[in-house]
Order: sequence, then structure tokens, then C-alpha cells
Amino acid sequence: MLVSAQEVEVFEAARPRLEAIAYRLLGSASDAEDAVQDTFLRWQAADRELIETPEAWLTKVLTNLCLNRLTSARARRETYVGQWLPEPVLAGDRMLGPSDTVEQRDSVSIAMLAVMERLSARERVVYVLREAFGYSHAEIAEVLDLTESNCQQIYRRAKQHLAADRRRVPVDAAAARRIVEEFLAAALSGRTDALVRMLTDDAISVGDGGGLIFSLPSPVTGKVRVARFLRGLFTPSERKWELLGGRPVLYAAVANGVPAMVVMIEGRVAGVISLDVTTDGIAAVHAQVNPGKLARAGRQWDSSDHGDPLESW
Repeated sequence: MLVSAQEVEVFEAARPRLEAIAYRLLGSASDAEDAVQDTFLRWQAADRELIETPEAWLTKVLTNLCLNRLTSARARRETYVGQWLPEPVLAGDRMLGPSDTVEQRDSVSIAMLAVMERLSARERVVYVLREAFGYSHAEIAEVLDLTESNCQQIYRRAKQHLAADRRRVPVDAAAARRIVEEFLAAALSGRTDALVRMLTDDAISVGDGGGLIFSLPSPVTGKVRVARFLRGLFTPSERKWELLGGRPVLYAAVANGVPAMVVMIEGRVAGVISLDVTTDGIAAVHAQVNPGKLARAGRQWDSSDHGDPLESW
């Protein structure tokens, strides 16, 4: 069916919210974009005169598309090379969605998106719609074709699975830069003691190269081991620059609501290193260097004012 200009406007008004929901459900900006586009195709093909509440209809269609994608994505991750991390999204991107509450900010952090992999597909949908977007259990039940009491049970289970996750420290661009500068100074000092002081006892470092860029096949755990690993990682080396394809230039940024470093090589975003800052210290360092997961961050970076670099080798 032909879509009128007004009907296109209805969809485009909903697009930012749909993208934000899909990103939290899938942990992938590119997959979220595809899911939203598929939702538009369903909107285009539907008898829109019979749709009383477009927002509810679009949310239901998108959610079911994401449920199907979650199932296939988890099957693909069983053969994924190395550690899997969500795709980073830089500050200012509408895909991050609402950030007014602690729950909304936490729901989009790399750490939380990774932790949500523990949830079943339905648990993840219920948790995201409830925590990040404030949907009532009755509304979620309508989306998933469940009873309201069933949704409440699923939500309780999801909360229990995520109960051990810690609260993050909210940061603005200035605070993020200060944290990143302190972290980088410690990493470049050639000693581990300064880094150890910044890390939590159970700190973890995870890298995702997707089999395309070298990264450790398993996480580094414990603050002393993480500090030693980071000291080596940030030690300048001509051999490293050769493997990377050029000398890196580091910038401070905010990615998924947390302090981050954007690694630029030859004018392209070659990595995003996110620092999961909790009230106890830095609990995780997530390094996304898989080129296939940096396209949207690269576009966002190119269109933004990112200031002077922190370090250039």
C-alpha cells in the first residue's frame, strides 16, 4: 500500500524511540537499524486505517522482530571468534534513547548490555520496556501476547538475574575527560600501582576483535592482572603500530553513558575503549576493536566536535 506523507511522518516521529528500544534489545546498532527498517516495511504493507494506536502497533511489531533476531544472534555467537561485546554508541546519538533516570542510563551501558545476555529473550524485552521506557506490565503484556501477571513474573526473574550488577557513576563530557585523562596517565606511567588504585578488586578487561583484529580470547580478571595487562597494552611500540596499520591518536569521549577513549588511526575510528565507572572504582574496561561494530560510532564521530587529542604516538 502507498504510504502518505502524514503516515511517513508518524513513523519517523517514532523512529528514535524504536531505534533506542531495538539497540537495548539487540546490543547492536546495525541490527537495530535493520529491525527498525523492517518495521517500516511492515507499516508500509499494513492496512493503517485499522491501526488505532500507531505507537503501540509499531512497538509490538519491532519487539517481535527483535525477538526473532535475538534467537538467531545467540546462535551466531556460539561460533563467534573471541569475546563478544555490544556495539558502542557515542554521546549525542539518538539510539541511546532516554537518559533521565539511573535505570535508563544503566540500561544502555556496555556493561549492562553485556550482562543482559544472561536473560532469556522475553526477560530482556520485559526488562527493557519496563526499566528504560516505563511501559506498564499491562502494555508489555499486550506487546508479548501474555497475561499481566506473567509479565510481572518475568520481570522479577530478570531483576534477580541482574541483581549483582552495580550502579554506575553518571558523567558529563567534562567529568568523562577527567576520568579518561587520569586513567591514561596511569596506564602510560609504566607502573601498575596507579592503575591498581583506580580499579575494583574484581575488575575485568574484555576485548572484542571479532577474529579480524587481535584481542585476547578470554577476559583478564582481577585488578592486579588487569593493571599489568593495561600497562603492556598502552606501552608504545613500533611493532604494535605496524600491526595496527598506523600510529593511534587517543581522544576522550562518552560512549553508552560512560567515559571512553576513541582510538583513531589514519583518520578512522579503530576502537572505542569504555570504562565502566562504579561507586567502587573502574569495574571493567571494554575494548571494541571489531571494524564491523564501529561503523555507526565512526559516522557519529565524523559529524561531531571532539576537541583535542589526549595522546598521539
